[in-house]
Amino acid sequence: MKIEIINGPNLNLLGAREPGIYGNQGFEAYMKELEKGFPEVSFKFSQSDIEGEIVTLIQAAGVRSDGLIINPGGYTHTSVAIADAVAAIKIPVLEVHISNLLSRENFRHTSLTGRYCRGTIMGLGLDGYRLAVEAILEILK
Repeated sequence: MKIEIINGPNLNLLGAREPGIYGNQGFEAYMKELEKGFPEVSFKFSQSDIEGEIVTLIQAAGVRSDGLIINPGGYTHTSVAIADAVAAIKIPVLEVHISNLLSRENFRHTSLTGRYCRGTIMGLGLDGYRLAVEAILEILK
């Protein structure tokens, strides 16, 4: 089973960026926990601050993986291109947000990508990624 995780802009700063919102743990350390918790899953993790690179990563995931977990970061609210890429692939996609977008600024209340995902998990910190893995495994049973 292959699951890709794609994180968008500024998520490379996890652990240092606004710890009151995003926590104190970096994503690389969290990935080790995911790999340990799901030994049956082969994970591929990518992060980019560049919209076009994220589109390319989504397209590649659509042909080489069984499922995709995406946190488009700020592009969630602005990127038609990323939303179109998610819509174009046939594997299940789960959208994850570390913070609860609905408790933040009004512009964050709209997700352009979410409508093309099987579901969205938000506000549960990094644990949202674990829940997304579990959901994808359940979908693919």
